[in-house]
Amino acid sequence: MEKRVLITGGTGFIGHVLCHELLKRGYRLTVLSRQAADNVRAVCGQVEVIADLESLRSHPGFDAVINLAGEGIADKRWSDQRKKALRDSRISLTATLTEVITSWEKPPEVMISGSAVGFYGDQGSTRVTEETAHHDEFTHRLCKDWEDAALALETLQVRVCLSRTGVVAGAGGGFLQRMILPFKLGLGGRLGDGQQYMPWIHRSDVVAALIWMLETPEASGAYNVVSPNPVTNREFTRCLATTLKRPAIFPAPAPVLNLALGEMSRLLLTGQQAVPERLTNGGFVFQYPRLEKALEDVVN
Repeated sequence: MEKRVLITGGTGFIGHVLCHELLKRGYRLTVLSRQAADNVRAVCGQVEVIADLESLRSHPGFDAVINLAGEGIADKRWSDQRKKALRDSRISLTATLTEVITSWEKPPEVMISGSAVGFYGDQGSTRVTEETAHHDEFTHRLCKDWEDAALALETLQVRVCLSRTGVVAGAGGGFLQRMILPFKLGLGGRLGDGQQYMPWIHRSDVVAALIWMLETPEASGAYNVVSPNPVTNREFTRCLATTLKRPAIFPAPAPVLNLALGEMSRLLLTGQQAVPERLTNGGFVFQYPRLEKALEDVVN
């Protein structure tokens, strides 16, 4: 019997690739999206499309829910209005989703919900596992409240997994896509002093990790969805320049980034040396554990 999965954020940078992989595996997918159904299917494949969570109240239920919705955290400067939009697109949606799920005839076996390594806040050069204490700042509060909204389903005996994702490298979008053009023009360089860690991961490994959580009955709780080999921004910059066969001689000084981006500059100037301890201990195998091969795949 085919399993039914409800996905939010299915048309996104990670979500649409996940949809195609799940369809290949025989899952039956329903995608929540405000886009026209034909547009969603053009991106995600042969999926059912719903425009409003309210239409799922008192639903018979799905076998699994994968919650990836959320506006891009680095898309705009963090004004108070923007911070509210970031919270609403993650926390309010997830809270509504969990409330709707409680009305189903049968709860899902598993809920996989997005989060980010920003949960830990700035960690300097500390090695960061899922047990590392957080630094209290906006990204931590955003991620914690987002996770707490999903964890509410544990009262229904739902297995909840939290995907604390790093910087995702993939073709056609994401953070890396914004970096490639200036590097191709020879205008790339490190951010600040370049000593801050960038917990990166290839998009294929993100998708594989989400499917691993879905199909591993023992999986639950928070997982750092990052490469086992984190690098500093300086190392990332050097590797990207080498891959593109371009120089990297135009650093962006911290004061300039602070002036241009305000509080959001912390996304670029601070970081976490996060490692996927729980994924690795659970037997998950990365397709792209090394940055060089990951960037070669994305760029070429």
